Amino acid sequence: MEKILFFASLIVISTIVAGFIYLERGVSADRAKLKSAMRTNLAVFIPTVVAAYVLLVPGVVEAATAPAEVNGLGLLAAALSTGLATIGTGYAVGVVGSAALGAVSEDDSILGKTLIFVGLAEGIAIYGLIISIMILGKL
Repeated sequence: MEKILFFASLIVISTIVAGFIYLERGVSADRAKLKSAMRTNLAVFIPTVVAAYVLLVPGVVEAATAPAEVNGLGLLAAALSTGLATIGTGYAVGVVGSAALGAVSEDDSILGKTLIFVGLAEGIAIYGLIISIMILGKL
């Protein structure tokens, strides 16, 4: 299994290196397609290989044991705080993002201000996640 993982990672790394060499030499006539392929390699293959190394190396993954006493309502509260905050974030970013896109199409100088409002809307999910971590810490 380790040999297969080694050869797969070797192929991925060689593909990425070859892409960089072709990009530097200017071999490809269509640089946009080559850059897109390089982004795909960097964004998909490298995390996949890293995850495979972490999961397939013996002794790294161990079975988790359940705690002796589980508070079901606490787990439900943590799940609800994260889930509802995420739903609220989706709605807020949808409304604020579409309004910001319309405003930026009218006046390009307000792009920075609109990004701040979209970022504030995304902060709702972070607050829900923090609350759920605090709830799980008390269990």
